[in-house]
Amino acid sequence: MSPEWFGLLLLVILFGAIFIGFPIAFTLIAVAIIGGYISLGPLALHLMTLQFFSVMRDPTLASVPFFLFMGYLLEQAGLMERLFRGVQLALASVRGSLYLAVLITATIFAAATGIVGSSVTLLGVMAAPAMKRSGYDVRMSAGVITAGGTLGILIPPSVMLIVMGPVVGVPATDLFAAAVIPGLLLSLLYIGYALVRSYLNPALGPPLRLDERAESVSAVVRELVFGIAPVVIIIFATLGVILAGIATPTDAGAVGAFAVLLMTLVYRRMTWAKFKTATYSTLLTSCMILLLVAASNYFGAVFSRMGSAALIAESLLTLDLPPTAMLLLILGIIFLLGWPLEWVPIVLIVVPILLPVVQKLGIDLVWFCTLVAVCLQTAWLSPPVALSAYFLKGVVPDWELKDIYAGMAQFMVLQIFGLLLILLIPELALWLPRVLRD
Repeated sequence: MSPEWFGLLLLVILFGAIFIGFPIAFTLIAVAIIGGYISLGPLALHLMTLQFFSVMRDPTLASVPFFLFMGYLLEQAGLMERLFRGVQLALASVRGSLYLAVLITATIFAAATGIVGSSVTLLGVMAAPAMKRSGYDVRMSAGVITAGGTLGILIPPSVMLIVMGPVVGVPATDLFAAAVIPGLLLSLLYIGYALVRSYLNPALGPPLRLDERAESVSAVVRELVFGIAPVVIIIFATLGVILAGIATPTDAGAVGAFAVLLMTLVYRRMTWAKFKTATYSTLLTSCMILLLVAASNYFGAVFSRMGSAALIAESLLTLDLPPTAMLLLILGIIFLLGWPLEWVPIVLIVVPILLPVVQKLGIDLVWFCTLVAVCLQTAWLSPPVALSAYFLKGVVPDWELKDIYAGMAQFMVLQIFGLLLILLIPELALWLPRVLRD
């Protein structure tokens, strides 16, 4: 068997093991080191050393723990609950006010953490009880919570974009800038949809009951000022210095994490137990992501050395499809793989394999990465495998899974519409990076 076809066999074995349930990182290392040694000999061991040390020396990846720490601190300190309560009180008289409160909170929280599971879980814990008390529609409520939670995978500082940058050779700052408008566009699509549905059918999202509203306007203003302003200032100041090119993502993430920690102490919302939990969660998630990055880089190096990646690229190019049709085919592959897999193996294994095709077609890599990010976000809402449904079901067990799926499907259609808009209007992703570079 030629090295190229042997590499494809290793890829099949890899995905088979992942689907069965083997740990992804250790499976990547085992398949690469065994298969690589059979095909390449001792060179496979040298590639392992090279790839692991290159990941350890990458300064951009050092920002991952800082942004995760920001999100876990906000979660543990309960500051996002105060943010949700402030928005909820401010919009109390509006139909579908709880839907809007969830989506606005989710958009702001997405700018603090890129972990979808954490966002969906926290939003479910905060919003579901209030939605049930107010008689909100279960399907719409589930759709709003799961869709809002997935914004964390796209809106910077998205951990996925930080990881994707070195994979495709694009600065993370460019990917951050490119994701801002698409992320806000999707958030606005969700908000508009929830408003229209609640206006046409008030039973879906009635205004808050009088006994749940604030006693006065001053109480609402106080909650907004003290509950929202500090969080928003810290998050957007952190992103602002990154997008303006004043600081690297790593530097800005470190400052942002320290500022959030100080804020939780000033607000007296942090205890030693909560701090330990946030630190442990950050360590656990960071180690998982960075080990996956190193392991997938190693597998990718072995796979490319065998010539398998070039074989796949040449096979796709022989289809002689127009660039747009080829891009749709690539996005379709990524979307389907996003049903059973998380974003990490797709970004770190599948995207590098397809990257030569994208480069030969002359497709802008920043635009391509934004499309991939939105596509993977859409996959989080795609029944029957959608992981967001299980995160929400875990914290709201009395909601039927079929109702959660039905709610998610509505917002998946909105996400596909948003993806098509970005595909048809590349400037939605490319305008802001170009402006910031100029």
